[in-house]
Amino acid sequence: MKNLMTYKDFLATIHFSPEDDCFHGRIEGINDLVSFEGRSVAELKKAFREAVDDYLEICRTTGKPVQKPFKGSFNIRISPDLHQKAARQAQIEGITLNQLVRRAMEAELKDRR
Repeated sequence: MKNLMTYKDFLATIHFSPEDDCFHGRIEGINDLVSFEGRSVAELKKAFREAVDDYLEICRTTGKPVQKPFKGSFNIRISPDLHQKAARQAQIEGITLNQLVRRAMEAELKDRR
């Protein structure tokens, strides 16, 4: 089980602080730091919904993009053996390594949001 919550297509990571005896979370996938907390699960869920709604309102009034923009490129670290296998498979298929990786990611993420 992952310590995640969702609301209006936003993801939040959730943690528990035994020292403070409360849950705290952070909205992921945005360029800002938006956190929230609650002493119970019900309080945490309510605080998360309020944080998202407040963030959306701020973005609307300021014209700021809601989601973090992505460039469409990133580096991955894999074992040399996996790199060699992937490069060989791409060569056999007559495609680039990028095309092979893109296709694998699309297959893995198909039908997920």
